[in-house]
Amino acid sequence: MFSSKTIASLAILLAVLVTIVAGGLSSGGGGKTYSYDLSKMSDLTKLYNSRVYEADRMKRPLDGMPFAIGALSHSGVRVTLADGTKWLVHKGKDYGISSQTVVVDARHMSSNWKIIETKNFRGTKTVSDFVKAGGTDYSLIFDNCHDGSGRMMDD
Repeated sequence: MFSSKTIASLAILLAVLVTIVAGGLSSGGGGKTYSYDLSKMSDLTKLYNSRVYEADRMKRPLDGMPFAIGALSHSGVRVTLADGTKWLVHKGKDYGISSQTVVVDARHMSSNWKIIETKNFRGTKTVSDFVKAGGTDYSLIFDNCHDGSGRMMDD
């Protein structure tokens, strides 16, 4: 599927992407890193290459707003892997270093996130496919969280 050089490069990228930003889950980007989340390169590579069986497109209110209305919200995609673990793939301004699309453990999601669409991918996509679909750059008008999450849900 990937050469060992490509896998190593992707694993390094994922190491950056999996930097857990709890503040980015319940509010905006930035926040603290959790020591119990993935840090070993082998675990990061495994996650990056893991098959996605179900994906939930989700949204939550923007910071400081009590409700989410259309584009005045934040969205991302929570993916479920074969082992039942769930990860949120989402993008935002300053969420990552080399990419504005990041992967975070879904256990850090606040209760403000609501499912707006569910799709069964039956293992036809990997976590890396969702990260790539999200895109590396962020633009409020031209490539925001809603654009990225929409692309992630495409077949």
